[in-house]
Parts: sequence; C-alpha cells; structure tokens
Amino acid sequence: MLTDMSAPDGDVLSQIKNLVDEEHQLRDNGEADPDRFRHIEEQLDQCWDLLRQRRARREFGEDPADAAARPASTVENYRQ
Repeated sequence: MLTDMSAPDGDVLSQIKNLVDEEHQLRDNGEADPDRFRHIEEQLDQCWDLLRQRRARREFGEDPADAAARPASTVENYRQ
C-alpha cells in the first residue's frame, strides 16, 4: 500500500498500474500463489478506494489530502 497517504492521484494511479502489471506477470508466468494474488487484490481495492475518496473530497470542495486508506477488511466488504 502507499506509504504516503497524502500522495497525489498520479502516485495512487501509478501504484495501481504496478499492482496490475505484477498480477499480469504472475498469471503470464503461470505462477499460482493464491496468497500473493489475494494480497494484490486487497492492495488494489485499497488504492481504488483511496482514489475514490480523494476525488469525492475534491468534488465537494474538501482537501483530497485528508483522505485516508481504509483497512483491507473494510474495502473488501464493499458491494461492487
């Protein structure tokens, strides 16, 4: 997960891209480590949640830097 939660949206998007690239690389190499895939999925969910929070805060005139990453156990239970 991002260590700097006040990071700009571009940093969050970069982290998302890196995680997706890693996931694709694992799949392409035929590596089937379910724990690693689950960890990547959790990190992606946290990144997307943080990005949505930042965008919502910006839309409503609030400081996006005040958004905070939520625990994986929270974001994993959101309905899609």
